[in-house]
Amino acid sequence: MKKTILAILMVLPTLAMAAGGAYTEKVDYDLHNKESLQNGAKLFVNYCLSCHSAAYQRYNRMGDDLGLTDAQVKANLMFAADKVGETMTVALQTEDAKKMFGTKVPDLSVVSRARGADWLYTYLRTFYKDDSRPFGVNNVTFADVGMPHVLWELEGMKKLVNADEMKAHPGTAPKFEKISEGKMSAAEYDSAMRDLTAFMVYMGEPAKLVRYELGIWVILFLVILFLVAYPMKKEFWKDIH
Repeated sequence: MKKTILAILMVLPTLAMAAGGAYTEKVDYDLHNKESLQNGAKLFVNYCLSCHSAAYQRYNRMGDDLGLTDAQVKANLMFAADKVGETMTVALQTEDAKKMFGTKVPDLSVVSRARGADWLYTYLRTFYKDDSRPFGVNNVTFADVGMPHVLWELEGMKKLVNADEMKAHPGTAPKFEKISEGKMSAAEYDSAMRDLTAFMVYMGEPAKLVRYELGIWVILFLVILFLVAYPMKKEFWKDIH
């Protein structure tokens, strides 16, 4: 009985979160797709790395994993460092960030592990115009976020048209109306955000694919070991059984 009560208490917070109905969209990304990861890296260093750091990621490790040479990394992805072995830090100081944005700018090295890929993908696609906010924009996924829509030139600007419905029915999908066009079509922007999300997922655990491949070999080893160990066990115990 005690175990049952304890299990229910452990599940209750999860049920409460689910009942909140926070809206997120599923993202289908492929960590084996080097072109996708390379495009995501380009977007990250051009639009995110000016304010957000990724202090646990090194440029040369990123290049090796994404199939890029040191020369390619230096020429296309290094704007805030001199040596390819440096980590992806930024010059923006914490005090300056607080003055400009009202809060400390977080490091994004492991944000995909903290928030999840679906959350990131949805967040990147749900900025909308809000004149009441300091930067003139708000976000469905992260209400009253202190961040400008740095990707607006790619997506364009849009306004939220069903805010009352979303407030009355949590989990309702947002509906937007285009205000201005960006450099990308809606489909192109969604694809770009999928690439950026994939890169941030990779950055959260660069060794994930290696771990997956190693896991396959470990399972294969255990299967072979079982095929050898089980007949040995039967032979050792045949006189007892």
